[in-house]
Formats: sequence, structure tokens, C-alpha cells
Amino acid sequence: MSIIEIIVLALIQGLTEFLPISSSAHLILPSQILGWQDQGLAFDVAVHVGTLIAVVIYFRKEVVEILAAWFKSFGAQGATDDSKLGWWIILGTIPAAVLGLIFKDLIELYLRSAWVIAITTILFGLLLWYADVKGKQTKTIYQLTWKSALMIGMAQAMAMIPGTSRSGITMTAGLMLGMNKQSAARFSFLLAIPVISMMGLYYTIELALGDHVVDWTTLILGAGLSFISAYACIFLFLKIIERMGMMPFVIYRLLLGVGLIVFLMM
Repeated sequence: MSIIEIIVLALIQGLTEFLPISSSAHLILPSQILGWQDQGLAFDVAVHVGTLIAVVIYFRKEVVEILAAWFKSFGAQGATDDSKLGWWIILGTIPAAVLGLIFKDLIELYLRSAWVIAITTILFGLLLWYADVKGKQTKTIYQLTWKSALMIGMAQAMAMIPGTSRSGITMTAGLMLGMNKQSAARFSFLLAIPVISMMGLYYTIELALGDHVVDWTTLILGAGLSFISAYACIFLFLKIIERMGMMPFVIYRLLLGVGLIVFLMM
């Protein structure tokens, strides 16, 4: 990988992991359009580690409180709002973990194409717009029920299809279930922690068992850039949706999808 490819791909991962525009789609597109070689498994691990560290550090207060309450819930303290949220995050993670193992190879074989990305980018962009406009947006993150958490988790599993966007589909589901924008976004970000952790662990095991050459300079640079861009992205995104809602990202998705279709038909 050239230094330009490292910088571009790391920044793409960091900037798009938590925006509702699909990080997987944006990482596939350079190879589809520019003819770049696949970035490799080791680089995937590095940039995912960078984004994981970013979201954990940004939400460190919430993470500590949820973990502490979750462990205490097994004792005399019993269930609290934070411990329930911990359980809902676990519950919301299960569908992606199970379906990911079942359909991962099938999706990578048949659905990693620019045409699929174009269609899903437009389709789920319109769905995000509908949820943003029609959702009641009255519930906070602590008003989630186990049924709502499971439904958001099922939506998250759909993000295995490139162009869907993990953050986009979980926020869409949250808004449709009546959550306000900030709560839908925060639950989506918290839900990302176990998912990205599992992906990182899976790729790390695959990397350890395979015969891969590791370029540590590339990995450290990729992880660092993805961390910085992801942290800045979370901060800015929460401020943008408070003022403008999801519409800027809906417009971006529609322009990207239509642009891709035009490009593919040329």
C-alpha cells in the first residue's frame, strides 16, 4: 500500500464508521472505482482497533457506569437504568454475531459490488429520511425495552450488506421506535463497541492463523489516523444532528447512490 492509500483508507474508516453512510461501502469503492488492491486483513484489524478506541474513549463515562451497574446487578443492588442498558446492548449484539457467522462468506461472495452499494445506499438513505421525519422522537435511551433493543439488533445485522451502514440502520430503527436523535445515536455508538470488538477479535484470530506479512508502520499509522478521524467524527456528528437532523446524510447518500449508478452505466 502506498502512503496515499494508507491515509485515505484510514480516514475513510474513521470518518464513516459512525456516520450513517456505510464505512464498508466507502472502503470497497476505491478498489471498485480506482482499481486499488485490497488493503489486507492486518490493515482491517488496525483501523477497526483505531475506531474502537475512539468510541470507548469518547463514551468512557457511560461505559464505566454501564459496566459497573451491570456487574452490581448480580448482587444486592439489583437492576438499575444503567444495568438494564448494559443488558440491552448485549441483547442487541446477538443478532449481528449469529447472523454474521452464518452469512459472512455468502455476503462477501455475492454482495460486495458497486451495484449493490448504489442500491442499498439510496434505499436505506430514504428509510433514514422517513424515520427522521415520521419518528415520534420522545423516548430517551433509558426508555428502551428489551423488545426495542432486540429489534435494533436485528436491524444492525442487516448492515452486513455493503451500503446499508451499521450506524445508519440502527439509528433508523431507533428513530422508528420513538427514540430522540441523540438517544438513537448514542445507543448506536454504544452498540458499536461489542460489534467492533468481535470483528477485531475475529480478524485477529484469522490473521494469527494465516500466513500474513505484517507491516507495523502501516498498521500503526492506519490505527492512529482512524482513531483521530473517528473521535472527531463522533463529536461533530452529535452536534450536527442536534441542529439539522439526519437530512445532510440522507442527501449525501442519495447523491452518492445516483452518482454510482451513473458511473456504472457509462
